[in-house]
Amino acid sequence: MMKVFICPKCGWMRVVSRRKDVECFKCGAPQMALTKVEFESYTEMSEEERKDYADGWLYIHQKGKKEA
Repeated sequence: MMKVFICPKCGWMRVVSRRKDVECFKCGAPQMALTKVEFESYTEMSEEERKDYADGWLYIHQKGKKEA
């Protein structure tokens, strides 16, 4: 099963099949977060939709960290 991960630091998205520990090749973050996007939906997204998803994900998750 293919899984979509996102970097909590830079928002770069990556698809992996079996790994649970996924590092970011863009910024070097040691652990990426599993998204709720299914692989099929991800492949149907345009580059702009992927960027919008990443921007929204970062906004929501960074907002939660600032409030804590």
